[in-house]
Amino acid sequence: MIGNKWIAALAAGSALLMSGCAMNDMNSDNASSPMASAMPAERTVMVGGAQMYPSRNIVQNAMNSRDHTTLVAAVQAAGLVDTLSGPGPFTVFAPTNAAFNKLPAGTVDTLVMPANRPTLTRILTYHVVPGRLTAADLAQRIRAGNGRAMLTTVQGATLTVTQVGGNVVVTDAAGGASTVTIADVMQSNGVIHVVDTVLMPPQA
Repeated sequence: MIGNKWIAALAAGSALLMSGCAMNDMNSDNASSPMASAMPAERTVMVGGAQMYPSRNIVQNAMNSRDHTTLVAAVQAAGLVDTLSGPGPFTVFAPTNAAFNKLPAGTVDTLVMPANRPTLTRILTYHVVPGRLTAADLAQRIRAGNGRAMLTTVQGATLTVTQVGGNVVVTDAAGGASTVTIADVMQSNGVIHVVDTVLMPPQA
């Protein structure tokens, strides 16, 4: 499990963002004009027991998912909150808490130490691809690549994307495979695809 100090930092960050989201929701609820009431509801996707709103950014939505608390704490430790809250757009392959739990015991606690920030940043940015790539976009690239698509990540190395038995599978530099379990979680600054395994970049 991730260290208590990182959970405390996550809670503080979540409270700040949630207060902003609550204010936005209250303002929306109080809108009484005919135009406001005619606004269509957002099409949301449930992730980690929470609705993911397309009008919110990657970090705001991820903070609401109980399945991504480790990822959010790692993003905070790496100093990537501002980047992933920015305009992007980004495609993020987002590992769940269960995915991080597959790593050897103590790995996450070690990675979030300040001295290991460069390594943590390399791993996290290896899960991010510039641009907004939906499941349909990935499928089109796979077809165009005769069965596989090569994606260049923000970290600089590549990921290989294939379709196996109807599932989208993302393979890292060492041959580790991660399956997309929830696709097309739309964000204001990109799209998230939830994955079940942490991807590892090439050794520096």
